Amino acid sequence: MSVAEENNLNPINWKAAYKANCFKIRLFIGIVLFAGILTVFPFFFQYIESRDGLSLDDSIVAAIPPHDVSIPIFIFIWSTTLLLALRCIRDPQLLLISLYCFIVLTLTRMCTIYFIPLNPPQGLIPLVDPLSNFFYGKTNFVTKDLFFSGHTSSQFIFFLSLKKKRDKAFALLSTLVVGCLVLVQHVHYTVDVVAAIPLTYLCFLLGRRIALGRGEASLTDH
Repeated sequence: MSVAEENNLNPINWKAAYKANCFKIRLFIGIVLFAGILTVFPFFFQYIESRDGLSLDDSIVAAIPPHDVSIPIFIFIWSTTLLLALRCIRDPQLLLISLYCFIVLTLTRMCTIYFIPLNPPQGLIPLVDPLSNFFYGKTNFVTKDLFFSGHTSSQFIFFLSLKKKRDKAFALLSTLVVGCLVLVQHVHYTVDVVAAIPLTYLCFLLGRRIALGRGEASLTDH
């Protein structure tokens, strides 16, 4: 059975979810974990910015003249985020899956960034995103959160999580556009963007398994 088919099995509404202890416990744990990650973010980012790393020889990025494309990146990322949020309002199952997938994705990125220290590409133009930058603490711009691309992976995990064809099509378009634009702005190496796709898919599989437990029906077990 495909991922798309599994995502559409036995959808539940908020009334049923509210009555299910299993759902409420998983949602509470997910919120606590997410809040904990946000608390750690400023310290983590300050640390990675303070250390030196490797500089990669990326012929693709080197061949692209750097341009500030912060605004279109911001528009695509937060449009897709808003779309997912709107869909979660009516779909508690989607909320739980996307929450745990994002937690697994974020923790995975923190590990890869920690163990693979990299210096940013030559010609980097700091990405201006007032919403994301809020969580960086005293570090106004993060330039060394490189492998793998968080911008690309967030859009791809939205694509995997969303259920409607039009929603998935927009999220996939956003993934491709954002993946290209972060290279144009020289905020990532090519390998950061390319590796984001398979690694994000693995994070999605694990996050969905954690969210659903034994299966879709378990969300409504009392």
